[in-house]
Amino acid sequence: MAERGFVQEALAGLDPTVSGVDPALPLHATTFVVVDLETTGGAPDGGGITEIGAVKVRGGEELGVLATLVNPGVPIPPFITVLTGITQAMLLPAPPIEQVLPSFLEFLSDAVLVAHNAPYDVGFLKAACAKHGYRWPNPRVLDTAALARRALTRDEVPNRKLGTLAAYFRTTVQPTHRALDDARATVDVLHGLIGRLGGHRVDTIGEAIEFARAVTPTQRRKRHLAEGLPKVPGVYIFRAADDRPLYVGTSVDIATRVRSYFTAAEKRARMSEMLAAAERVEAVECAHPLEAEVRELRLIAAHAPPYNRRSKFPERMVWLKLTDEAYPRLSVVRNLSPTDTAYLGPFRSKQAAELAAAGFHDAVPLRQCTHKLSRRTTIAACALAELGRCPAPCEHRITPEEYDDSAAAPFRTATVTDPQPVVDALLARIGALSADQRYEEAAVVRARLAAVLRATVRMQRLAALTGIAELAAARPAARGGWELALVRHGRLAGAGVSPPGVHPRPTIQAIRATAETVLPGHGPVPRASAEESERILSWLERPETRLVEMSSGWSSPVGGAGRFHDLLRKAENGSSAQLSAESS
Repeated sequence: MAERGFVQEALAGLDPTVSGVDPALPLHATTFVVVDLETTGGAPDGGGITEIGAVKVRGGEELGVLATLVNPGVPIPPFITVLTGITQAMLLPAPPIEQVLPSFLEFLSDAVLVAHNAPYDVGFLKAACAKHGYRWPNPRVLDTAALARRALTRDEVPNRKLGTLAAYFRTTVQPTHRALDDARATVDVLHGLIGRLGGHRVDTIGEAIEFARAVTPTQRRKRHLAEGLPKVPGVYIFRAADDRPLYVGTSVDIATRVRSYFTAAEKRARMSEMLAAAERVEAVECAHPLEAEVRELRLIAAHAPPYNRRSKFPERMVWLKLTDEAYPRLSVVRNLSPTDTAYLGPFRSKQAAELAAAGFHDAVPLRQCTHKLSRRTTIAACALAELGRCPAPCEHRITPEEYDDSAAAPFRTATVTDPQPVVDALLARIGALSADQRYEEAAVVRARLAAVLRATVRMQRLAALTGIAELAAARPAARGGWELALVRHGRLAGAGVSPPGVHPRPTIQAIRATAETVLPGHGPVPRASAEESERILSWLERPETRLVEMSSGWSSPVGGAGRFHDLLRKAENGSSAQLSAESS
């Protein structure tokens, strides 16, 4: 075997998810093709293979052998001849690799490829296929060197070289740096290693491939937590010894997703810490992925698991509201009261709300001071009045009616129907700043415009859904039938799946009979978190989703914020110069 120190990047063929061989297939029922190559010692460039040896085995029985010399079309380096005994004269009558590949690929079909230091051999084979126009079948690959690193200790073997492992397992054929001999030795090493896997609770080919990969001792020790979970959509909860939730997640296949936490693909440090503390995994089966997503959000909100980062506190919303006084101003508040009539939100943070407020202050003459102004008495004006940024209602330079028309009314209109006046004012300001080459200031105003549009578009979309007392929708299920959702005031009240070939209406009626009662409320998200209503909106807006029944019409204002989607995208991604063209 030439140049076994060769190192290269991970190969797609080593990914255990790309082959058609069922990963749940027991090891004793798996067909293996054990391969060894001899090469000229260079890098895999489509050539350089001098010999292929392959042995097909299943259940300890040899099923077939493929062995051939290969003419690489280039001279053999002397040190390779010394190492392998393969001479130039031996290779002259041999077929080139492009003539050998069809037979080899046929021999490999529907089998797991096994090699010692597999990236080296697979790299040469993939390069040869690419160079000569053959499709690489992407078989599952099991590396006996990697498997030995996990299954054997340093006390048992000092290294994982093929010769060392052959001696340890007393193989019937010793490796000789000839392809077929080395392949036969690797067969015996493979069988010896499989015999060791039972003690590690590794019984299938998928588990063996994962076992060979670099997983932590914690992942290996806690792998049993993934046993017995259902292969259905739902939510999984990692729980500590005291039963408190550590982490909540969702998947269309709970069993497969939870198993992935115990593989080499999981490299997040916080997940390793979480696995160390976890003692069991609880599964909550759901009718379909939408219900799973909603339940995940609700569980995270209820328990605030320490290892969840996103959507951890969906109830922590802030609002931008117009105060109820003679000369109203914008105020950032945590909650809305039933008497609040002019507001924008919800925002995910106070900073986002303040950015939108700055956009309105740039566009309309709303006062920014926090004084409680009176219709009767006056107080001294601040610097903003002297700069022309405030109409000075504190000194009664403007009547309450004039102030409402010029400052407060544009905010009310922008939130519920048309933000056009606010948008025009901000675009004009961006254009003026850009014309004066004050690009940094223009960029600040552009960010404020994006904040205003993002909030108004979001609130009007949410309000259109949450104003509907009841909505039933259906989406084709992957295995036939229909995924069904009953939504009340933007909250998922019930979910189910109708069987294939059966009309979904009886299932909808059954869901309705047992669905959660949801009463109307104040604001655009009266009975659910904004995240939940947005997940539902995303599901409803998919092309394949069908609206079945609605208690009232689902509509948005004709001149509403939704028509500014393209402008919002430009504000978020474009330059100030591009935006200034919108004002012309």
